[in-house]
Amino acid sequence: MWEKLQEIARRFDEIGELLEIPEIYGDPDRLRALTREQKELEPVVTAYRAYKSCEAAETEAEELLSDPELHDMAQEELREAKENRARLYDELRILLLPRDPNDSRNVIMELRGGVGGEESALFAADLYRMYSMYAEKHGWKLELMNYNDTELGGVKEADFIVSGDGAYSRLKYESGVHRVQRVPETESGGRVHTSTATVAVLPEMETVDVELREEDIEMQVYRSSGAGGQHVNKTSSAVRLIHKPSGIVVSCQEERSQVQNRAKCMAMLASKLYEIERERVEGAVTSERRAQVGTGMRNERIRTYNFPQNRVTDHRLTGDARNFNIYAVINGELDPIIDALTMQYQAEALRQSTEEQA
Repeated sequence: MWEKLQEIARRFDEIGELLEIPEIYGDPDRLRALTREQKELEPVVTAYRAYKSCEAAETEAEELLSDPELHDMAQEELREAKENRARLYDELRILLLPRDPNDSRNVIMELRGGVGGEESALFAADLYRMYSMYAEKHGWKLELMNYNDTELGGVKEADFIVSGDGAYSRLKYESGVHRVQRVPETESGGRVHTSTATVAVLPEMETVDVELREEDIEMQVYRSSGAGGQHVNKTSSAVRLIHKPSGIVVSCQEERSQVQNRAKCMAMLASKLYEIERERVEGAVTSERRAQVGTGMRNERIRTYNFPQNRVTDHRLTGDARNFNIYAVINGELDPIIDALTMQYQAEALRQSTEEQA
């Protein structure tokens, strides 16, 4: 562990030196890779150097214990240094766990109504609002790519990009089927209905990360539909891309120009192809997206939003820690759920790491 930490610290310093070389800024791809690596290593190096400082503080305090006049002060400093060192040791163990290389990326999210007809579309609209509010709380930018609504204000489908520091590391836990239990607006008898919506989360990839050949892509343009004023229906600015080898189809109609919509489509296509390649490498039989959203049936849920009982239950968590206030969650307060999931997965990873080392 300590040799690995020393190597990480050396690499961090090396990157700092490289970024002082003017020629680096003439190579955007390398500059981007170096700054991304530096950002990923920084928390580990900061904790490691803080740990070494605690060690030095312990040694210094132990040396002062023999001085009668400084004994009490040294004893307090020694206690504090030991507590901080123990805390930092646990922090370093977590930081050294294998991390998802895509955690620092932006996110492409796909939201679909599932089982439940119009009520499922209304629930999907609630989820879209929830993610919009969550992104706003974190200072992230949310950009629509595709939005297909219903007459009652529900969402049949919505594709959007969330851009911001650590967006994928947080929102990746939202992949799956979300179930709602409530009295729908469309229900006149006051009966509680159960409906679902599906969420897929993909890391936004750059076109340089995936091999995309122009001859493999068919581009179609059409007029946008939905809100957007007169411009929407007068120009064929919406773009649909078809990747002929895989059959993947992506579309974007929210920007005002074909160029902007095509750029977003290319990013989404790159992300989907990346997932397919990763799935192939890992030897799984179904795509990442299919594994995330399933078929939308009620028994494939990751989370239940129970309005009559004012409770959100995340079924991946255990015990009382898996229940949350529904009105806080639906208004974008997702951090308590995501923090609990992160801690649970880290604890499991630590347990497996300890068993492997034993």
